[in-house]
Amino acid sequence: MDANARTMMIFEPHVAEQVYEAWVKELKIPIYRDAWLDRAKGVRKDGNRIASIRTLDGRTFSAKAFIDATYEGDLMAAAGVDYHVGREAKATYNEEWAGIQIGILHHRHHFGAVNTPISPYKTPGDPSSGVLPRISTGSPGAYGDADRRIQAYCFRTCLTRVPQNRVAFPKPQNYDPAQYELLLRVFNAGWRETFDKFDPIPNGKTDTNNHGPFSSDNIGYNYDYPEASYERRKQIVQEHIDYQQGLLYFIANDPRVPDDVRTAMAQWGLAKDEFTTTGNWPHQIYVREARRMVGRYVMTENELLKRRPTPESVGMGSYGMDSHNVQRYITPEGYVQNEGDIGVSTKGPYQISYGAIVPKPGQAVNLLVPVAVSSSHIAYGSIRMEPVFMILGQSAATAASMAIDGKLAVQDVPYEKLRARLLADGQVLEFKAPAK
Repeated sequence: MDANARTMMIFEPHVAEQVYEAWVKELKIPIYRDAWLDRAKGVRKDGNRIASIRTLDGRTFSAKAFIDATYEGDLMAAAGVDYHVGREAKATYNEEWAGIQIGILHHRHHFGAVNTPISPYKTPGDPSSGVLPRISTGSPGAYGDADRRIQAYCFRTCLTRVPQNRVAFPKPQNYDPAQYELLLRVFNAGWRETFDKFDPIPNGKTDTNNHGPFSSDNIGYNYDYPEASYERRKQIVQEHIDYQQGLLYFIANDPRVPDDVRTAMAQWGLAKDEFTTTGNWPHQIYVREARRMVGRYVMTENELLKRRPTPESVGMGSYGMDSHNVQRYITPEGYVQNEGDIGVSTKGPYQISYGAIVPKPGQAVNLLVPVAVSSSHIAYGSIRMEPVFMILGQSAATAASMAIDGKLAVQDVPYEKLRARLLADGQVLEFKAPAK
């Protein structure tokens, strides 16, 4: 085997969907689709216990325990559980990488990756001419301070250049080439990394993600998403669709795009056999971060970096602390720059506390939250990986079952019994590096 070969832990989107649907069918799990929680008055509590929830289509669901597995933490919030949106200050949890990160440039998703500084103004160097689209004119804030901004969202697209399976990039109804003027300046400065995150998956397709200073991440257009109404969220999602579809169409078609880039992009398109019910576009926007519970225990960079021990492990993560850009602003020197993109290694796997998936005592005694977990912004940049959500989902379900059987609050489930059951079921709760 080639030591440099990529591990094939990758798959086509429709194959993953088929596997999930087959599991649901095999286990005869009832699924209620498009049943949206009535967030205003659909959560009925009996004291500090959730008795039932109601959806907007009129259904009521009663249960002894509930698991909020949403990216947004909607049930958690509606149940009155403490949560946070945005970035904490460095001082909040004594974290080196917390808060606004002015001047910190990790990865290559910033304008420092371009050979020359880029002017944000319509007439380069002339502030009186106005500012190009998708650049904030407000203050970025002070290094290390807290703010309410969250990391950018995008769609992880599945592309192909196999002719018989390729659909040309659609031109959005609201297409506006002026939205991409900044990208033209990046291209004209010599930047040529457009295809660096066209990660290959089977059958000539890609898992394409954001890469570079101006890419699929729609920086600054999602700040109100976590707590927005469903209608407002739909508007935000549509704006992201328009932006990203327009971006792909622009690169492949606009005659001002350098010939080498435009010609190469025109060979690509959406995969015809993926996401067939939504115009070959992903069903779900990539919600990298929304609400985060403030639970019985808060995971921070200090646990992930093993500066202090993590109590009551119910699973492990290992991905680097990875937050995408949060804002695009104008520097004091008069150039455009991105801020918020952080990549810090955890230097090996780390444990995640049971206290991070349960609310504070007394707030909701029969609710577990394995996705919008209790963690700081910077720690969530690692925990937010879907395999970790699956790990924590298993542990949450096990704890819920034990709480029901023992007639206990989820906060009172005996950890040693929970640990024993998780280990018996194959869950990995600690890791010791092999001796060198």
